[in-house]
Amino acid sequence: MNSELQHWSDWVRSCEHNGDPYVLVTVLTARGSTPRGEGTKMLLAPDGAKGTNLLGTIGGGRLEYLAMAKARELLLAAEPSQCVENFPHGEKLGQCCGGSVTLLFESFVPTYFNDYLFGAGHVGRALAPILAQLPLRVHWVDSRADEFPSQIPSPLRQYLTDEPLAIVASAEPGSFFLVMTHEHPLDYALAEAVLRRADFAYLGVIGSQSKSRRFRQRLAHRGFDADEIAQLRCPIGLAEVPGKQPAEIAVAVAAEIVGVYQTLKQPRVQSGTSWKRLQQKLLDSDTQIDALGARNP
Repeated sequence: MNSELQHWSDWVRSCEHNGDPYVLVTVLTARGSTPRGEGTKMLLAPDGAKGTNLLGTIGGGRLEYLAMAKARELLLAAEPSQCVENFPHGEKLGQCCGGSVTLLFESFVPTYFNDYLFGAGHVGRALAPILAQLPLRVHWVDSRADEFPSQIPSPLRQYLTDEPLAIVASAEPGSFFLVMTHEHPLDYALAEAVLRRADFAYLGVIGSQSKSRRFRQRLAHRGFDADEIAQLRCPIGLAEVPGKQPAEIAVAVAAEIVGVYQTLKQPRVQSGTSWKRLQQKLLDSDTQIDALGARNP
């Protein structure tokens, strides 16, 4: 994430573009003596080995520490959600000064799937622009620089490498793998490496029925059981979309991918806060403040 971005909306756009989850924290109400005013925002997003990346501030101190802890909980939950919490200074913040802050926590998770496309041949070049328009983060891999088109669609990530198996090893769990390289031995090596991961969402290898039989026999000899081998899709593409031209094959493969990720998408019941519930939270906050004022005239 680019830490030089200056406005919270820039941070949100950066997360959305990169497919990164994030939690947006907003000061809904600020009563009495508080470090920052209403509408102030900060954003937390994962940052690899560093844990989380904090952008912006709601004033620092104990309030921000507790807010960050809550935001990290929401990031770990990996579910879209919204919640509201009140922070009276005396009760939650351990401070003797008056005032109270109400914070809105909004957790956003990416809706994309990672897709690894191995091969920039005729079908790969026809397929990549279609995948770029789907809710996929596409990683396009080949060892031949001259096979890639001069213009790569901006959502796609190009990998020019002689070690595609390393790409498989570093891929995210739940990824899609499409294998269509220029060498059958490499296709097999990639397929076997993906199957050994056992944490993928889809594995498809381009090829004929005879190629499929050879690959499955070899996998069985390598110790894979029938259920594991059944996860390999070869040939790939919906049979209802016939044709042998690269564009026709690409359409059939893309249609199969859409069917798979639509099946994988589970309906999520967001643990959000309705407007009525939010209003009640704000009223409760005001009641607490009045009660504190009555006890401490």
